[in-house]
Amino acid sequence: MNIKTLFFTLVTLGFSSLKISAEEHANHVEKDIKTEIKETIAHHLMDSHDFILTHDISFPLPVILYTDGNLDIFSSANFLHGKKSYTVDGRTYSLDHGHIVEASGLRPIDFSITKNVTFIMIVFLIMLTMFIRMARSYKKSSLPSGIGRVLEPIVLYIRDDIAIPNIGEKHYKKFMSYLLTVFFFIWIINLFGLTPLGVNVTNNIAVTLSLALITYVLTTVNANKSYWGHIFWMPGVPTPMKLILAPIELLGTIIKPFSLMIRLYANITAGHIVLMSILGLMFVFKGWIGSSLSFGLAFALSLLELLVAALQAYIFTMLSALYFGSAVEEHDDH
Repeated sequence: MNIKTLFFTLVTLGFSSLKISAEEHANHVEKDIKTEIKETIAHHLMDSHDFILTHDISFPLPVILYTDGNLDIFSSANFLHGKKSYTVDGRTYSLDHGHIVEASGLRPIDFSITKNVTFIMIVFLIMLTMFIRMARSYKKSSLPSGIGRVLEPIVLYIRDDIAIPNIGEKHYKKFMSYLLTVFFFIWIINLFGLTPLGVNVTNNIAVTLSLALITYVLTTVNANKSYWGHIFWMPGVPTPMKLILAPIELLGTIIKPFSLMIRLYANITAGHIVLMSILGLMFVFKGWIGSSLSFGLAFALSLLELLVAALQAYIFTMLSALYFGSAVEEHDDH
């Protein structure tokens, strides 16, 4: 068999796998596959009360509910991945699209340790260990050792190229701890999102909202008189224009952290949806050519997502520093 014959055979086999004798059966199977892919993507993006690695391997997490003055603590394994309800002290709980509901209509306050909460704790411990070891290495020598050699260039970059240019040498030290924390937190948690564990903390709107609120509160609390003066009564602007621009400028202080929240949430969510959709095409094509192309494109996109993970951390840190700088800037109107 020569090369041309081998190539023709492979192409024929690839396309023949897409042909089905009965058209109705093909449409039914295709619909089932597409529905399953959509459900898998939706499940991947959701937070959950357990880790599911395969259909046979899963790790339940503790469920902590406060309902009508009662505190209920039990394992999420009792829900059997949402297939069963669980009764404790006369209160029956069940899972509804990832949310716990009570049969009698009471709305429990959920303090459960979910998948996202677990990895937030894990990243906290990782960052705490890294920076403690880095600090200890500086006590022994002016040159860092171990993990400090990797962290020092990143810390210096955030200080010299993000904090000082945007905040100024006079005030930047006050915000360095937050800028370092938010950068490494977003970067590490985004990298975990690219693992098979299915962790997507920053595509949870509550997480990005919390990060944006911290930036907003720090900006507002540290803002000086000049900052508020340029919002409510801009110097050098005619009085009628001041009355028009003041509400717009005030609204801008809220829009800035809102843009931080949406930008991080939308970029991470879109990346995961596109990546999993391309992987899902492998099960739609079911052929050597289509599946190979889908896998190759997904692999290339995964490499791009590694860049996006660091880029989103950089953008959030840069914009936060920019907002801090505008709040503490000392204007000379004269």
